[in-house]
Amino acid sequence: MEKSIHSADYAVFLRVFRHARRSAGLTQAQLAKQIGENQTFVSKCERGERRIDVMELRAFCDAFGLTLKQFVSKLEREMNSVQETKRR
Repeated sequence: MEKSIHSADYAVFLRVFRHARRSAGLTQAQLAKQIGENQTFVSKCERGERRIDVMELRAFCDAFGLTLKQFVSKLEREMNSVQETKRR
């Protein structure tokens, strides 16, 4: 299992993460304010410069208006889609 923030799987996670923020209609600055951080923190998370732990992800999801379970379901669908594309 590749654990790098530069892995293909983590790139999928970041894509789903950014999409969730945008779908919630939040800018990075608005999201940062909701979670008690600064915009630079959010930017680093979205670019993959900083790994997100599960408790942080839960706080992000709350700000997105999603449960952690909903976010993970979206992530799983996207990961499965990417894997299907690779198999073809």
